Amino acid sequence: MQTLPKERRYETLSYLPPLTDAQIDKQIQYMLSQGFIPAVEFNETAEPEVHYWTLWKLPLFNATTVRDVMMEIQACRQEYPKCFIRVAGFDNVKQCQVLSFIIHRADQSSGYRY
Repeated sequence: MQTLPKERRYETLSYLPPLTDAQIDKQIQYMLSQGFIPAVEFNETAEPEVHYWTLWKLPLFNATTVRDVMMEIQACRQEYPKCFIRVAGFDNVKQCQVLSFIIHRADQSSGYRY
């Protein structure tokens, strides 16, 4: 058994190896297939007590393909490379956020993504 290195963990998928863009595509495809509305958010810190992140544009109400969402993710990465970036999924029936995961960490200059 191997112990994980001691480092800061963020949200659910942060305990996995970094997600590739292909794996992010699959997560977004799941989100869209469930009827969730994706939103891209960013923030300078991912501290647990920070509950409000800044939306990158409005939630993507009209997004029907993974490519629509990935284009917005890439634009946000280019605009805010030193911020944490996450994708959140909103359920319009329950009127709440049902999932989110970090796809870009600010503390890695190489663009290390979660």
